[in-house]
Amino acid sequence: MLRQQLQNLQESHRQMMGEELSSMNVKELQSLENKLEISLRGVRMKKDQLLMDEIQELNRKGNIIHQENVELYKKVNLIRQENILFRKKVYEARDENGANRNSVLTNGLGIGEDLQVPVNLQLSQPQQQNYETPAGATKLGQNLHYRKDVLRSHG
Repeated sequence: MLRQQLQNLQESHRQMMGEELSSMNVKELQSLENKLEISLRGVRMKKDQLLMDEIQELNRKGNIIHQENVELYKKVNLIRQENILFRKKVYEARDENGANRNSVLTNGLGIGEDLQVPVNLQLSQPQQQNYETPAGATKLGQNLHYRKDVLRSHG
């Protein structure tokens, strides 16, 4: 009895795979076609659900990344504003101490003897990491560096 059941299942499987259909009449073929269509609908529904779940997850991650970018943009702008204020303070201090040719900045670096030398502050990029940054992406972690080389060339 088990052998007969196994044989029937194997024949049914082959028929579902499109093999050994010659022994089937039109009604049996239509029945097989309906079973396959129902199965195919179930497969498509499952696939569609998985794709929808993946799209929702990617949208969620995209929203998180967008929020992070907004926050990082705010931080970059804050650093830029602080840099502008720092430059203003340096020039004001230099103008107030015009008589003192060796005025010292808050970081302990001397401006030098020539008060006409501009103080240049520059944002520098962080050292290269092991990963690549997408083109056009804002690079963060920029450090402010005092440009001593400009002073040396004029001093």
